[in-house]
Amino acid sequence: MDRIYRKHELEAKLKDDHQLISTGVLRNEHPLDTSQQFKDFIYACRLGDLRKCQEMISSGVSINAKDEFDYTPLIIASLCGHYELVQLLLEQGAIAHPDSFERERAVYNALNSKIRNLLLSYDYDKTADPLQPWSSHITSLLVRDTPKTSDVTLRCAAESFHLHKFLLSARSPYFRKKFDDRETLRLPHAIPVEAYRVVLRYLYLGDLPKDLVSPQSEVTEAEVFEGIEKLCKVLQIDKLWDALLSTDRRLARQRQQDEVQRAQGQVEALFEETVIKYKIVVDSRRADDIKWPHDNAIFASCLLRADEPEGEDDDDPDQETPSIPIGPGGGSPAQNGKKKPRRSVLYPVHRPFLIRSPYFETMFSSEFKEAKEAEHLHIIKMDCTPEVLEIILRFLYTEKSNCPLEHALELLYAADMLLLDKLKTKAAVTISTLGSGNSGSNKNTTGGGGPNANGNSTTSNDTSRLSRNETDVEPIDVYEVIHAAWDLGVQRLEEFAARYLASRLEDFIDDDDFAELIRESASRIKDRHETDTIELLDDIRYYLSERFRFRFEGDGMEEMLGEEVDGDGGAEAVEGLLASSSSRDTTTTTEPGERRKDEGDGQQEVLRTLDGEVVEDEFDRDLINYQSLLLKIDRMLERLKLDA
Repeated sequence: MDRIYRKHELEAKLKDDHQLISTGVLRNEHPLDTSQQFKDFIYACRLGDLRKCQEMISSGVSINAKDEFDYTPLIIASLCGHYELVQLLLEQGAIAHPDSFERERAVYNALNSKIRNLLLSYDYDKTADPLQPWSSHITSLLVRDTPKTSDVTLRCAAESFHLHKFLLSARSPYFRKKFDDRETLRLPHAIPVEAYRVVLRYLYLGDLPKDLVSPQSEVTEAEVFEGIEKLCKVLQIDKLWDALLSTDRRLARQRQQDEVQRAQGQVEALFEETVIKYKIVVDSRRADDIKWPHDNAIFASCLLRADEPEGEDDDDPDQETPSIPIGPGGGSPAQNGKKKPRRSVLYPVHRPFLIRSPYFETMFSSEFKEAKEAEHLHIIKMDCTPEVLEIILRFLYTEKSNCPLEHALELLYAADMLLLDKLKTKAAVTISTLGSGNSGSNKNTTGGGGPNANGNSTTSNDTSRLSRNETDVEPIDVYEVIHAAWDLGVQRLEEFAARYLASRLEDFIDDDDFAELIRESASRIKDRHETDTIELLDDIRYYLSERFRFRFEGDGMEEMLGEEVDGDGGAEAVEGLLASSSSRDTTTTTEPGERRKDEGDGQQEVLRTLDGEVVEDEFDRDLINYQSLLLKIDRMLERLKLDA
């Protein structure tokens, strides 16, 4: 009965929402999208192609739209049973709060309980408003005392407001002009302090009060409204009245979300015009000579320095370095000369946004020199490249975090140092999706083509490894990924690395570095006994069985092989099966990729194992490949004198 009642309740709510959407009162959160880009996205969701989906999400495809059959990407991924893709969509902002009819559809159509439980674990707070942490931080700046971030004070009546020039300039054309021209602020006199509170809370993205006048106030509500109207005209903000007069709860929430998105665009525009535009590129040996005054035209409060890797460029000694852009209000004179192999980039930044990181919040609240006043702006050196630092700054200022694969591993370490969990998760998602090729949807194995048949992506990482045929470059160095997962405790990357190794095990099984990796995994268990399992190896075996789409357990394996598989008998059984598969087709001399005739008139493609042996069918091929790889694992453990 409860389920039936819930169904009727949802249908009634959906009908009301349709009426409000049709009249234009409410925005449709799941609009129809018939573009070719969205069709390609839906098709990738059907296949479970993680890499393609991540690339299209990064390019800006609508993640909550519907196709002509009324399906959203989340419903498609749930219906087709792609757990990792459902997880990716939820993390990227797919709407899945309890009041969402689309969430109910996704849960109802989930292929298995694992996906269903994942959907049920996401609530409104996690998915409805991805900008909520960013807007909450902006609002908190109004009342935050430590560390000190304000750089302008607005005094009215008996109250003072400690504000921030950068944010006020982004949100109001009036403040932007006044601060650029360094003019004195001249706001209307005789405006109630309650009106200032409302306007400032609006500019700082806070919830507007329901009661504008408290019982103890000496002014009337009409006087407060009049004061708000005057301030709106002076500050050139025209959206405040709509937010203030809204009575419908859903409409008010929608307008608040629209305002936060508009503020994000305003802050991003000013970020580009100041932090990015006036970054300083200089020879690393002269980076500490840069001098910026505190009273500068872009309101910067410190400089963040990132050095390029040593020996990155093959420099022409006769080539001249372009002149260095100088920040307004101060800076180093233009430097011309010979191009040097190493340069530094300094970004003029603002404390109100830096303290979103607990690392910087602690730094500016402590007795460190960066928290103390100095003649010029402090230069803070960061342990990352300029490209990664720019990604971090863009996230701190705007909540946007587009992470290319080539920078994902370094970003992972930098985000961990700065205690930015959301950015750290984003880097891990990038590695586990873009770095996997199409492994999320590639469940079938080919006889001799190797695991890189799908992997066409390349990377600038010099440590990337070549595949078995030495022609395709792997998109990542999986050894670096697994070490990062261990160092930083990222379970998602540990699982990804095991899956990645299992999907390409024939390329790694004979590698000395792989054997050393297994030894390291074994050594991570304190007081390990001889018969203890090796976590990484257990995961590889699990994903290896999934790769070949079958799993042998107990008597099932004995029935398949027709032999005992314990101890040395297992090796003999596998070797006997390999030999029998070879003798089954001794009359043919065809090579991989060639075709041979069967007993009928048709043509049949030659199937070969990873070792090049010809087999009759795909089952034989998968069985032999699977057992051959397991045998190699056992032999590697014998060499390492490990038992798992």
